[in-house]
Amino acid sequence: MRMQRGRGRMERKRTDEQNQCGKRLRVCVATCNRADYSKLAPIMFGLKAHPDEFELEVVVLGSHLIDDYGNTFRMIEQDDFDIGSKLHTIVRGEDEAAMVESVGLALVKLPDVLQRLRPDILVVHGDRFDALALATAAALMNIRILHLEGGEVSGTIDDSIRHAISKLAHYHACCTRMAEQHLIAMCEDHSRILLAGCPSYDKLLSTHHREDYMDIIKSWLGDKVQERDYIVALQHPVTTDIQQSIKIYGLMLDALLSFNKTTLILFPNIDAGSKEMVRVMRKKGIEQHPNFRAVKHIPFEQFIQLVCHAGCMIGNSSCGVREAGAFGTPVINLGTRQTGRETGENVLHVRDADTQNKIYHALELQFGKRYPCSKIYGDGNAVPRILKFLRTIDLDEPLQKTFCFPPVKDPISQDIDHILETQSALAVDLGGTNLRVAIVCMRGNVVKKYTQPNPKTFEARMQLILKMCADAMRDAVCLNCRILGVGVSTGGRVNPQEGVVLHSTKLIQEWSSVDLRTPISDALHLPVWVDNDGNCAALAERKFGHGKGVENFVTVITGTGIGGGIIHQNELVHGSTFCAAELGHIMVSLEGPECSCGSRGCIEAYASGMALQKEAKRLHDEDLLKVEGMDMKLSEPITAAHLINAARLGNSKADAVLNKASAALGVGVINILHIVNPTLVILSGVLASYYQAPVQRIISERALLSAQSIKVVTSDLEEPALLGAASMVLDYATRRIY
Repeated sequence: MRMQRGRGRMERKRTDEQNQCGKRLRVCVATCNRADYSKLAPIMFGLKAHPDEFELEVVVLGSHLIDDYGNTFRMIEQDDFDIGSKLHTIVRGEDEAAMVESVGLALVKLPDVLQRLRPDILVVHGDRFDALALATAAALMNIRILHLEGGEVSGTIDDSIRHAISKLAHYHACCTRMAEQHLIAMCEDHSRILLAGCPSYDKLLSTHHREDYMDIIKSWLGDKVQERDYIVALQHPVTTDIQQSIKIYGLMLDALLSFNKTTLILFPNIDAGSKEMVRVMRKKGIEQHPNFRAVKHIPFEQFIQLVCHAGCMIGNSSCGVREAGAFGTPVINLGTRQTGRETGENVLHVRDADTQNKIYHALELQFGKRYPCSKIYGDGNAVPRILKFLRTIDLDEPLQKTFCFPPVKDPISQDIDHILETQSALAVDLGGTNLRVAIVCMRGNVVKKYTQPNPKTFEARMQLILKMCADAMRDAVCLNCRILGVGVSTGGRVNPQEGVVLHSTKLIQEWSSVDLRTPISDALHLPVWVDNDGNCAALAERKFGHGKGVENFVTVITGTGIGGGIIHQNELVHGSTFCAAELGHIMVSLEGPECSCGSRGCIEAYASGMALQKEAKRLHDEDLLKVEGMDMKLSEPITAAHLINAARLGNSKADAVLNKASAALGVGVINILHIVNPTLVILSGVLASYYQAPVQRIISERALLSAQSIKVVTSDLEEPALLGAASMVLDYATRRIY
């Protein structure tokens, strides 16, 4: 051993001299098992792609080197990585004592390896006992540590190990905003925490749409199996309650046998209790059963294809609550192993999985469903962020960690502006003339906006939407904006539950029975929300405008048409057939002018921009519009603005038209007040400032006494459609508590 350490010192001297000349950062990546390699491999490929900046060393230990678990070190070699050291550190036994002995054995073997390699930084992943040994050895040997996926909560002994590694680590690359806040609460230095996302998402988001996915499925499950007609099962022991883990595992197998679907079941990991779980599986004859295929290991690229196209995933693997959400695959999470994890809506928890029937019922509920794609854990850009972070590490700064304890008298320990700015939504507004896309941050600021003429055909419109959204997604990375989802505001009647435009307005051609959610979600790997532009205006007011903190209010849009939205008890009212709040089509006269809807006497037929423009053209044709002091060019198109200007300059005909329009709108608003009884009316759109005072006066004169005091205000929001579309994303993505 003394001779080995002597050789290590000589090699270290040579590599130190080489490093000073090349100025490369020597990065050691240590991988312990198949699961952590799926997260570390994208980083390793990224480091290897920049040999002028980074020198990569790979250390393999743990269950990678055990035959019963697939000798998974071979897949690292197949990926063309040179393994610098292989350490046999697992003491077999699969019980609590064996785990402790394995940590001790790793601590005995690691010093020689680390002394020989002398990395500038050691990259450690997750919450395994092997990783704790790595972090302990590196910290005691004054080697800087970058910890991946710290700050997360899962509810088992893994939490204690994960947080212990975080305390030993000098730098952190976490996956979610909540994990970042946990690290800050643990007194870690905010400047050394990178919100990167999960590195595995970089690979799975770019490769899960493979054309040969059916070949992969059939190679593992046979030629007869169909897409979304099989189950992936993966259950690990919970080391703090081994007997309960074994019981749940048996109940899961019984439920799967009764459910009678083709099932791909992976062997559990090497934690205490796994040997007993394998005995249960063999006692039930799972390995010989025609419906089951039991395997020890599947390459990650193939595994994500199997999860992506499965009818359901069941068990307690972190893959179910993390990676599966990116595909919208339904997941059944059994027991307490993932308690506390952030999950998408695709996950159904069966925490008290005490009966076979309960698990069977969960399979009936989830199997074959599909959910919107969720990107809680990453957006596919983690590796570039991590490499950029590594480049900023100053090896000359003190190695000793400092902890950021909160000041006793000052409770503010977080930079709220940074939090609000980086969580963002992609907002899309489909208007009759223009198509607009914007990046909108949590406080309602439009970070960047894109505008293009709205194409006339469906195909061209969808292509342009996807292109503009993709451009915005690329720009968001540079602007430090994490996109949580996409919100779409469009004219017409919309089914927001399905993300489908049912009937379009006449201004947008070829836009009926259009599924917007699916193509956008599939292309961007993001959850998508769709709603009517009037409803979006109401949502914008609720989050950013006069409606903030108001339980019941109505928004009326006064623009080219008349629309709006109703917020009742803090919720948007859609109605049974999604046509609630068609405020422009409230009839205020039985014999009024014809409306675009085909009826007569609607508010829109009197007070919309189109109606006022029609009246302005009529007066102009009769030479009754222009008055002294009114500047009109011959080539200038006649608009509602000319009518308003003429009335202000004393044109009695124009004034009469506007008085009738104001009266119609005012009576329509009174009808709304008498039906839903809001506490506030918000006028939005280009005509809002003109209508506000007349509508308020008409309410005070003609409404019931109990409604006369209801206030009418003009919206202060410049982009209600975009902000409303963004609010659908921001409200949903940030209000979930698990």
